[in-house]
Amino acid sequence: MKRVFGFLGALAAAFAASSAHADGVLDRGAYLMNGVVACGNCHSPKGPDGKPVAGQELSGGEAIVAPIFTAVPSNITPDPDAGIGKWTDAQIIDAIRNGKRPDGSIIGPPMPIAFYRDMSDADAKAIVAYLRQVKPSPKKSAKSEFKIPLPPSYGPNVTSVAHPAESDKVAYGRYLATALGHCMDCHTPLVEGRNDMSRVGAGGNVFGLPGGGIVKSANLTPANANGVARWTDPQVKSAIQDGVRPDGGQLVRLMAFSYYKTMNGPDMDAMTAYIRGLKPAE
Repeated sequence: MKRVFGFLGALAAAFAASSAHADGVLDRGAYLMNGVVACGNCHSPKGPDGKPVAGQELSGGEAIVAPIFTAVPSNITPDPDAGIGKWTDAQIIDAIRNGKRPDGSIIGPPMPIAFYRDMSDADAKAIVAYLRQVKPSPKKSAKSEFKIPLPPSYGPNVTSVAHPAESDKVAYGRYLATALGHCMDCHTPLVEGRNDMSRVGAGGNVFGLPGGGIVKSANLTPANANGVARWTDPQVKSAIQDGVRPDGGQLVRLMAFSYYKTMNGPDMDAMTAYIRGLKPAE
């Protein structure tokens, strides 16, 4: 009888540990998705105030217009027909890091595949865990249109990436701003639809604004004499999290500051340190 109770106790402990691990993975996924990763900034419909529409999270966003594409962010809810409900975890991670759908087709810009290739296995799995529990939506998304041919691939197939050491502030800040966030995707020039990785942070990309007009991404490197290299750390953080420049001007809502606002202090410190260390690039 003691053996039976001992076995049951061990089983219960293993189940509790597994449940705690699952909760931890989902918590990490929620922190990332509602913060620096900010998939909803593109993949969720927005109201007149520029904020995601309640109850329609990740059901597909407004078209993003640029000189080389009109991209329609797709429905990435667990709906089996309109969304990604039939995709396996591995297929979702393959789409994120390698830009390849289960049918073999390539995902085009502005999906930041060039940067997502460095996303760690742990964070990719956490994002998948979050996507699995989002409310399914049957809304079907229109197809994106590209004025350039898409690449056959974004490079050698990425299968495994170790998680970076968070103790190295600058290196972890780079991870946050590139492999997880959209910062350097929008703020790195595109050449024939692909990021020019020799000029990371140099800006210059043109995007159409909802309702008309265009905006050009800023140069975040020290080559910009009036840019963030001249701002204080609190001013950099305020621009990222509040959408406010040092002169009080408002940043456009294409930037996901409503999501970045939830980032914790250490992550904001790391991201700011990385931006400070960008190499000058025109």
